[in-house]
Amino acid sequence: MKKILFKIPRLMTGYFLYALGIVMTINAKQGLGPWGVFHQGLSSQLNVTFGTVVQIVGAVIIFLDFILGEKIGWGTIGNVIFIGMFIDLISKNNLVPVFENTYLSYLMIFIGMFSISLAAYFYISAQLGAGARDGLMIALTKRTKKPVGLVRGLIEVTALTIGYFLGGPVGWGTLIMSLMIGFFFQITFRMFKFDVNKIEHRYIDQDFAFLLQKLKK
Repeated sequence: MKKILFKIPRLMTGYFLYALGIVMTINAKQGLGPWGVFHQGLSSQLNVTFGTVVQIVGAVIIFLDFILGEKIGWGTIGNVIFIGMFIDLISKNNLVPVFENTYLSYLMIFIGMFSISLAAYFYISAQLGAGARDGLMIALTKRTKKPVGLVRGLIEVTALTIGYFLGGPVGWGTLIMSLMIGFFFQITFRMFKFDVNKIEHRYIDQDFAFLLQKLKK
């Protein structure tokens, strides 16, 4: 239990950095990121809020992760809850500026992508379960034996394509993020010598099994 408590700050740092990266890409005003395009497009079609779509999609992807053999951790659940909370906190308090200068906007997109990939390193390496989308990335990486950058890139491009046909907003920034987010993940993971195939997460079912053992004593 103590080990888990020590990992929570690492987990929360990852959530915050991910939210920060997302807000940076939004405030760049050059088109939403691939998942943002998908969420906004689906939101328009279903006539529900952006946040509700994020929760619904997150739940569906968690189910897909389970089907593909990826177990669910507390970190996976926290990913869906806390990233959204941090996005609202950062946005409402104007912690990320909106630049009128086009070059600065594009620079913010690149910084945002680095923040997102760094965030993924932090909360995946906490080993309490990956985020729903990162869990999908890990599952497909293990199944296909392809580089994590390629797998992540293909996931992003798929989300973008569906989102576009659903009516989500697309710009040049969207194209940049779709093509380069996988590269940022690859470089960041390599920089920290981080191999997702060697990660051994602690999952919710293990905690329930531990609790049941204690109750039987």
